[in-house]
Amino acid sequence: MAAASFRLLHFSSLFLIILISLSSNAQRSDGSDSLILPIIKDGGSHQYITHFHQRTPPVPINLVVDLGGRFLWVDCHSGYVSSTYRPVQCRSIQCSTALATKSESSTFPTPGCSKNSCTLFPENTVAGTISRGELVEDEITVRSTNGSISTADHFLFSCGTTSLLNQLASGVQGMAGLGRNRIGLPSQLSAIFNLHRKFAICLPSSTVSDGVVFFGGGPYMFGPNIDVSKSLIFTPLISKSGTELELISSDEYYIGVKSIKVNGNRLLLNSALLSVDSKTGSGGTKLSTVVPYTTLESSIYNALTEVFVSSSKLYNMTRVEPVAPFGFCFRTESIGWNRNGPVVPNINFVLQSEMVNWRIFGSNLMVPISDQVMCLGLLDGGLNPKASIVIGGYQLENNLLEFDLGTSMLGFSSSLLNKETSCSGFNFDPVPRVDSS
Repeated sequence: MAAASFRLLHFSSLFLIILISLSSNAQRSDGSDSLILPIIKDGGSHQYITHFHQRTPPVPINLVVDLGGRFLWVDCHSGYVSSTYRPVQCRSIQCSTALATKSESSTFPTPGCSKNSCTLFPENTVAGTISRGELVEDEITVRSTNGSISTADHFLFSCGTTSLLNQLASGVQGMAGLGRNRIGLPSQLSAIFNLHRKFAICLPSSTVSDGVVFFGGGPYMFGPNIDVSKSLIFTPLISKSGTELELISSDEYYIGVKSIKVNGNRLLLNSALLSVDSKTGSGGTKLSTVVPYTTLESSIYNALTEVFVSSSKLYNMTRVEPVAPFGFCFRTESIGWNRNGPVVPNINFVLQSEMVNWRIFGSNLMVPISDQVMCLGLLDGGLNPKASIVIGGYQLENNLLEFDLGTSMLGFSSSLLNKETSCSGFNFDPVPRVDSS
């Protein structure tokens, strides 16, 4: 984490100098440019971390990216100081928007804590822990793709406790929720800055170069002069509203996988596992940035790995002893290589039709363990998991995913390596300017 932390602080210092030199007043985007946040990969925890400036005076904060997270939450118990911090009162519009609850008497040692405040329950989705916290508001400052600086004056988030940071990467202060909640990061930014209700995420595979989150839509320009938005494939996002679920489930992102192919061979699966049960909410395929590797319900995992291992013989791949947590490993020298990474049997998630496939190439399948060993980066999720398939961070790396919250559609690129670029190919260094509007 040390190298990652240094890069974040370096980026933060430059950003703060630019911010102070330009303006300390709120700026509004005219909707013509997306807002952007950098993402780095922490090698130790396999978590994806973003950062921006919050509070008055502005302070850089590091946050774990949670794709299905309900909202932004920050540890307010460890030195949180800001002149623009405000608790949100119950029966207010903000409290209703957040679907929060009333707290008769607040005892949270947070800045400006008050009685009759709005209560939320921030969650650490890595550790699976929840704490009680206040709904509050403060300023956050982000950059635009055109280099301008934009500040949201009354951004809603939740205060969490310091203990809620357990199992998160060193140096982070909370989690950035990108879920479909009305106070999730995408919904708030689109409303505040009059942006399209879209965001796109591109996770880096490297721990020494940044990926990116866009808020507001494309184009998504990556070097060398490639507009990834022109090559996206679209599939509906599956709504879980109306089912007998906890509120948190409706904020996550599911897609409709109809079948799975390995090296062109369709797996024989229990098709009921691929659908979301209308009463229990179990099953289906979820996208996640907090799960490091794709997990599959046991029968799906067994069917997939059986065909993968059988197909690997066609590629002359040599199996070796498994290395935990992976069940199937191979000798590196027996695996070929091309621009899509290791040459191994491809996995295809077939979506709404046979013509719509999310192909996963070797770069997103094989995990280097050492110079001698690579392992198939899929895990057995056990029997009766909440989601039958959780497509994890490793399989999302160097794939651009566009979430259109207005139309409930997902656009996906498959591997950008196939287009001779990557998620680290975005240029964060245009000449900064302040919007004239």
